[in-house]
Amino acid sequence: MQKKQWMKGLVLAALGAAIAAVIKRRTIPKGVKAVAGFEKDRYLGRWFEIARFDFYFEKHLSLVTATYTSRDDGTIEVVNRGFDYYKSKWQQSTGRAKFTGDEHTGSLVVSFFGPFYAGYNVIAIDPGYQYALVCGKSRKYLWLLSRQKTMPAAVKEHYLHIARDFGFPVSRLTWTQQD
Repeated sequence: MQKKQWMKGLVLAALGAAIAAVIKRRTIPKGVKAVAGFEKDRYLGRWFEIARFDFYFEKHLSLVTATYTSRDDGTIEVVNRGFDYYKSKWQQSTGRAKFTGDEHTGSLVVSFFGPFYAGYNVIAIDPGYQYALVCGKSRKYLWLLSRQKTMPAAVKEHYLHIARDFGFPVSRLTWTQQD
């Protein structure tokens, strides 16, 4: 009888560990969907950050851009650049992104620090690949991106509506100075 209880406990512990591993590996917030029909080659190039949820690595940055370039190994080089207006100097980080699965779904992970990857999910994009709404693995990370230094008010409102519908607290957005 004691052996049966021990085995049952072992199975429950293994199941709990497996569930925890799946949750830990999640790269997109629960209930949020990355875009289908994503076209990597059209996404490559330079994007201007229009707004973001502020966090440590982007604190005090203006003139923020992200440039995506295809690499020979199938991954994407990511160069994030911005001007730190407190320190009066440019900051740049170079990393690598890779798809979490199918390359036609806008769900990727990106790393700027060795083996540590974070979610990068394109959750809305216009047909011309001029404007994008991107989130991280949780609702703590959100970006509005544009190929130009500005975003039309109608597009901005549309993306804010999408973000609200997905449960993002859009009142937390910091609007990036691009001039």
